Order: sequence, then structure tokens, then C-alpha cells
Amino acid sequence: MTILAKLTSKNQLTLPKSLISAVGAADYFEVQVKDGQIILTPVRIQRADAVRSKLEELGLNEQDIADAVKWARQSKRRAK
Repeated sequence: MTILAKLTSKNQLTLPKSLISAVGAADYFEVQVKDGQIILTPVRIQRADAVRSKLEELGLNEQDIADAVKWARQSKRRAK
């Protein structure tokens, strides 16, 4: 399928709905340049991946999470 899309003055490109429908909706696209062509590949980011990435960024490990859950459960029991 080939469809014409216009590049705006702000270097933004609107992808036609029919193209997105053909590949499935995605909020993010991997962008590559190969042999003078721009290749867009839909990327579906899993929420779990985003959480893992944030935990890694914060330097938290499994034990830190277990300790936090234990603390939260104890706090909840005390509040009753």
C-alpha cells in the first residue's frame, strides 16, 4: 500500500488512518533510515516494561520492592 503524506513546516508527518489501521494502532514508532528510505515500525510498549525501566533507573531491586510491600502491609494493619 502506498499513500502520499505531507511533511509540515515543523517536520511533522501525519500518517493516514488507513495505514495505521493496516499495521495496528501504536503510540510510538521505531524510525530507521535505510538506503535513502525512512522506515517506521510500530512499537507497542508494555506497561510492565516501563515499570521495570523506571525501577532500574531508580536503582531498586526485588528486595527493595519486597521490603516496601511488607512495610505498606504493616502500616495498613496498624491503621485499622
